[in-house]
Amino acid sequence: MGEENPFHVPAHPGASSAAVSARMSRALRQDTKPELSLRRELHARGLRYRVAFPVPGNRRRSIDIAFTRMRLAVFVDGCFWHNCPIHGTSPTSNSGWWSTKLGANQRRDADTTRLLEEKGWTVLRFWEHEPPASAADTVLATLSAL
Repeated sequence: MGEENPFHVPAHPGASSAAVSARMSRALRQDTKPELSLRRELHARGLRYRVAFPVPGNRRRSIDIAFTRMRLAVFVDGCFWHNCPIHGTSPTSNSGWWSTKLGANQRRDADTTRLLEEKGWTVLRFWEHEPPASAADTVLATLSAL
């Protein structure tokens, strides 16, 4: 048949408890505290950008912070959802499913970076634990280099 989708995750087996279900349903997909902190820092430095800008060639994905004229894409990745090597955790309940899910997230991130770079974009990825001022310094340096 067709090619297997590398980002496919089997149906979720269900939350291990009502508390876990409630916590996960409240998790933001955009406008997270680390993302808002970086956006505030960039704005305070006089930079203007687009938020949740569609990835060219894949309208289902979006760039957290996009400098469209300079083709700079900035992502603020959450430590849990993107499997941070320092702070990422492996849930013990439904561990097989979570391993598959977090691996698919990492493959999707790499694919998104590839898609953008093929379209001539520069991609910066920051972990949620990185200080906003440091990330903003890197964004400014990258914009200056472009």
